[in-house]
Order: sequence, then structure tokens, then C-alpha cells
Amino acid sequence: MYPFASRDIWALCHKSIMTMLSNHEPEPSPSPGNTCFDWPLAYEAEALLYGYIERFLLRHSTARRLATRMQEETGTEFYEWVDHLTMSPEHRTELEAAGLQVEDTAAPAGVVVMHHPKAMMPRVLLCAGGSLEGLSQRLAIKPEILADFVAKQGLDATLEGKTGARLRKVLIAEEAGLRFEAVERFGYRGFMLEEPAAGFAAAVREVQELFATRRRDFADDAEGVRHAFAVLAQALTLVPRDVACELFFAEERRFWELRNHAARVQKQRQDKLGLGWGNHDHHTYRCSRRLFPDLVGFLQKLGLQKRERFYAGSEAGWGAQVMESPTVGIVVFADVDLQPNEVDEDYADQTLPATESLGTVGLWCELHGDSFLQAGMHHLEARFDFTRLREQLAEAGVGTMKPFSDFPFLKQAFTEGERWPVNPARIERLSQAGLITAAQAETFRRDGAIGSHLENLQRKGGYKGFNQQAVSVIIAETDPRRSPAAS
Repeated sequence: MYPFASRDIWALCHKSIMTMLSNHEPEPSPSPGNTCFDWPLAYEAEALLYGYIERFLLRHSTARRLATRMQEETGTEFYEWVDHLTMSPEHRTELEAAGLQVEDTAAPAGVVVMHHPKAMMPRVLLCAGGSLEGLSQRLAIKPEILADFVAKQGLDATLEGKTGARLRKVLIAEEAGLRFEAVERFGYRGFMLEEPAAGFAAAVREVQELFATRRRDFADDAEGVRHAFAVLAQALTLVPRDVACELFFAEERRFWELRNHAARVQKQRQDKLGLGWGNHDHHTYRCSRRLFPDLVGFLQKLGLQKRERFYAGSEAGWGAQVMESPTVGIVVFADVDLQPNEVDEDYADQTLPATESLGTVGLWCELHGDSFLQAGMHHLEARFDFTRLREQLAEAGVGTMKPFSDFPFLKQAFTEGERWPVNPARIERLSQAGLITAAQAETFRRDGAIGSHLENLQRKGGYKGFNQQAVSVIIAETDPRRSPAAS
């Protein structure tokens, strides 16, 4: 969707989108106990917010130029970077009619924060002077690291909020009374600018080092789990849980990025504008059955809450627990091999017994180690302009697999997989247990096995969910045994 189309063009596009969406409703997850996670298509709210943003871009040349650069240089949409915008209180009725509600979060006196409780979209601050001639008076984007953004944009501006502050902001440009800003959030959803406590910045640096130096590879994975929990316990004595969560996943992204060429290519493109991974959508972990409850428990200590569970049927052989930290904006998709008789209970809380065979997820973990430990994430999924990113990555020499979701409200595709060498001891162990054939063992010794991807995702209508059937297809497509030589 063009970031600064005229209002007439926007109206025509919106009408077309509504027609398509009415014929493609998202597939709800059938897993027991997940009825509260039927995510709606909030396209009326999205259209309203898009309209606010479009009109701001039409009047603010600096914001408009950055929106163009985002599309042309990073394959991302300006809308996905917007943290919040302001409007006058008289807009509350139309916002509520579109499904937005008042959010109970810290804000200055006289400011009402509006959000959509079941959709992914920017928030609106209602306040006196929030609109100027019917336009949003202030709009803020959210790069990952504000200092990087200021440096790469060449801004002669002072950051509000010292290093370590939970909320920092900077004025990018003011034009005709309209303020274009950028903010940085540190495990914080509020809107109060408060200086950090004495010693807090030093504590943050210590926690960053704890996570960066966490040992991942032990002879016994159980020892690796104990070590991870001990590191987290130490971190939580130094910083609040939401800050620890922010820092942990920043390090997880760095670890994954070092092991994925497509990630490094795209991160460099986004870093040229100072954006970082501020457009991350979710982090995907592959986990062995033995360690799955440990991973879930670790994520809960970081403040992530269980969302929907996925189970794709007896033939698919996998399940997943989606988890989210609403405050930090971190979502995890945790994959595990699953048996048909295990779906009726909360399998994320069970000790899952060993099985006689391995599914896609289990084999990946046996070849590379768990995402929680040796391997790192299987992929990071970030929000992009789907078609534009595919074309731009192709020009940079990065191929993309066939899309596994292709709906008006959800498009998803992996980049071609990064092939990792496999420890010969792991291959020998799998061979001795009869879990892989001799031909498969030889292929893994010679060629390694696919380890990780970057995922290109585009959401519309604020849709928060996932397409279960499509995820099942890509799980099968990424099975290491599907390599022609390994078949």
C-alpha cells in the first residue's frame, strides 16, 4: 500500500481490500481452551488510522521522504514503524466505533490513550491540541535504538531521556506546527518521560553482558538449562522483568543474525536508516520434547504469557505454543514434535516422553541443538511490504521460498535456508539410534542441514494470528530429510 496516496486513491484501495477480506476470513485455531484467541480482522480501525497517517505524510515532507526511503531501501511500510499519533478528543467517538478502547497505562494528565485490544496497530493519544486543522499534530515512529536512528539520519537534535530511561524521544522535524518524532521504549508501554534511577544504566550493561556471555553448549542439555535459569535469576536481581525481557531477545536476535546471511543483509539495509529490528513480529524457537516445558517456564519468568496453541493433526506431528509479553511487544512461536494423544491437554506444561521417531522439529534439534541452547532461533519474522521485500532481496542475491500464507490479511514466506554444518557426533548418535538412514547421515556429513531463515511477513487488518494450515505446510517443507540426497 503506497504510503502517501491521495485520499481518493486510498478510498478505492480500502474498498477493494474490504471486498477481498470478506471472502478470506482467518482460520481460528481448534486447540482446546483457545476460544479467547480468535483474532479479528480490524480493518475498519486500520483504515481509520491509515487515513490519519496518510494525511500527516501529505503535509509533512520530512516524514514523507523517510516513508519513501523505508519502502525503497528496506522494503518496509511506514505504517509498521508508527508507535503512536495524537488527535483531539472529538475523535474519540470514531475511534471507539472502529473498536479502539481506552488503555490503562501511564500518561500525562489530560491524555487519553486509545488502543485496539485484539489487533496490531499504532496507538492514538487524545489530548487538547492533539489535532491541527484536522491533522494529527504529533506522530512518532519507533526504531529499535534511538541513538542509532539519530546518527544515521544526521539529526542535530537532543534526545529527551538519559541512557537507560524507559522512554526516550527526539524531534525529527517540525513543519507548519506538525511534529514528527521518534521514540525508544525499554520494556515500557507508558508515555511518561522519567529519568532512570542512579546506577540503572550500569545494571543494564551488566545484564547485557550476562545474556551475551551465557554459555549455550554443555555435554548435558539439562546443565545448559540450569545455567540459563541461573543467568536469568541474576539478571532479575539487577533490572525489572520487562527490561530483562527486552535485553534477552535483543541478544537472541544478535545470536541468530550471526548465523543467517539473509538476516545480515536485511539488518544492514535497515541499519542504514537507523531502524534496527524495530519491525520484529515474532521469534521462533524449535525445541526438543524433553526441554519444551523448560523453555516455556523460562519465557514465563521473562513475563511472556501463553496465547493460542497450535496442533495440525495426527499426520503433521507438530505443535506450537504462542507466547506474548504485551508490555514489551515480544511474541514467541515455540515449536515441538507432538503426538496425537497429547493435544487435548496443555502440552506446554507436561513432561513429554521420548518417542521412537523424530518429526521435523525434533530432528532439527537433534542435528543442531535446541533454539534455547546451542542453535539459537530458527527464524525471526518481521513485518514488511511483502512483494517489495522479495524483489529487493532478490536483487541483493537472497532468494525466497514459495509463500506459505498468501491471503489479503496475512502473507508469509521464508528466505532460502541457511545451511549449517552438523557435528559428526550428533549424526553418529542419530544413526546408532536408527533415527536417520545411512544415506541421510552421509548427506548431513557432506552438506550439513538447513538451520535458519528470515521470514517475510505482511499483516493487514491488524491481524495478530497465524494460519495453522500454512504453518503446517512450511514445517514439512523445512524437514532436513526432504533434501533430494537425504530422501
